[in-house]
Amino acid sequence: MLTYLRPAMNAPIFQFNRHRGDIEREVVERTVAELARFGGVEPPRSFQLVLNDAAYREIDRLEHSVGANPEQLERWKRLARRLGRMTPDELRNEAMGLCAHYVEDVQGNFDKRVYNMATKVLPVGLGLLFKGTDLASGVQRLAELRALPGMDALRDLSQRIRIEGELPTIRRLAEKGTLVVVPTHSSNMDSIVLGWALMEAELPPVTYGAGKNLFSNPLIGYFMRNLGAYRVDRRLRHALYKEVLKTYSQVLLERGYHSLFFPGGTRSRSGKVERKLKLGLLGSALEATSERLQRGDERPIFIVPVTINYPLVLEAETLVEDFLREAGQARYIIEDDEFSKLGRVSHFAMKVMGLNTSMAIRFGTPLDVFGNPVGPDGQSLGPDGTVLRRERYLFRNGVPCADPGRDAEYTRSLGRAVSEAFLRETVVLPTQFAGWLMLERERRRAPSLDLFALLRTTSGEAHPFASVCEDAEWLRARLVTLESQGALRLDPGLRTGAIGDVLTEAVNTFGMYHLRPALERTDEGGILVGDPKLLYFYGNRLDAWAQDLQAALRAGGEGAR
Repeated sequence: MLTYLRPAMNAPIFQFNRHRGDIEREVVERTVAELARFGGVEPPRSFQLVLNDAAYREIDRLEHSVGANPEQLERWKRLARRLGRMTPDELRNEAMGLCAHYVEDVQGNFDKRVYNMATKVLPVGLGLLFKGTDLASGVQRLAELRALPGMDALRDLSQRIRIEGELPTIRRLAEKGTLVVVPTHSSNMDSIVLGWALMEAELPPVTYGAGKNLFSNPLIGYFMRNLGAYRVDRRLRHALYKEVLKTYSQVLLERGYHSLFFPGGTRSRSGKVERKLKLGLLGSALEATSERLQRGDERPIFIVPVTINYPLVLEAETLVEDFLREAGQARYIIEDDEFSKLGRVSHFAMKVMGLNTSMAIRFGTPLDVFGNPVGPDGQSLGPDGTVLRRERYLFRNGVPCADPGRDAEYTRSLGRAVSEAFLRETVVLPTQFAGWLMLERERRRAPSLDLFALLRTTSGEAHPFASVCEDAEWLRARLVTLESQGALRLDPGLRTGAIGDVLTEAVNTFGMYHLRPALERTDEGGILVGDPKLLYFYGNRLDAWAQDLQAALRAGGEGAR
């Protein structure tokens, strides 16, 4: 394991701390220059507008926040009162001061010693995290914990987390250019698990933005602060802060730091594979490429789609409740989910380690910043396999240049390509398979109910196991066909296992963690729906193919009759 670690140790991030000051100065200067054009007007009016936007939004946020700092609120109010009387120099200096403050708050750190430690003890460290142990006492207890039941499984995470996909190609590309890893996002566990997966897959470490609230955990915060994560305060909605974040991530890319973005923006509340992506995040890769070319730097940036596929999702109950609550669809941060409860994290982790079904992290075919697939040699390929000269996409009259309209269309093409890759690389697991099937059977029993009525209740009657198996065979047959067409991926056990065993495994898995099992077996051997909302959440992983699968079930039932 980790035979590729030495080349990975040459990644730019290992020199990050030497350049922190330069990065901070560049981000502040470029952000201020961009804000000078805010609102399509010139300074000083542009700075007045951006400061007014920041003051208005922060006053509104703080006045409606429980436990808000009154001194901070008063500072923003004083700024709002002064804006009309400030000189051009005062406006610019205020904007620059705020930018410097936010960059300092956002900026990450990388400690090579912590990385070396993480490569050796991360599996055990995850075990400590799951037990809610603080780092200091945890390090002292490593030897003791290794002797505890279950710690062998925690050390050997590769038995419970499958890493698959285009890994040899991605390793080669990491040496030729800069990687931007873009994963699906289901849980706050994602960044932890994916960080381990990058090491296990012999890929270099990355910088990434993480919610500021996640840094409050003593153990996870320690590693995140020292392994390239930068802080994102999602409570801040004003343009000045957003521009700082955008510029910071872009400067890192331009300087060659491998990076990670969650293009969905936030965790999937519905359980569906993300289709509507945040193009601003993806667009920063193209802007960084354009800026590099204008500086004479021809190193390419490669986009690496990744799907993270869980048999169980830690925050499933909270996420689906939030999705189904009409007002909840506007919430961006859930502060009180299962990830904030250390006891739930510990319970979840130990249960996942005891599952027969592995979670799967799948690395898809790399793309260039225009959405074209990239081969192992780093060359972009057209639909017919011909080599494309990607640098010419950004040239005009033989010179690289920015073109907002053109570049926006390129970014839309990249967004479509990543979205399609997410579907192709989704690995359907038994819990998702059973969730979709059993909710569909409940729909058939109550065809007059709309979705929300269906999810508030169940039929209350057990589904005969033989009948469920019959439907499951038809459903699996169609999924196998879709897999052969390259539309998705199937868990090996789901693809070839006895269908009764697949269903039994799904029911047992649901029963191992959730407070109210999504499915249960009756004394007579049937399957009873316990929580239809959880079925909806897990089954939604198959939503992109729902019409096709429903048709297959109807055809199967009619054929059986």
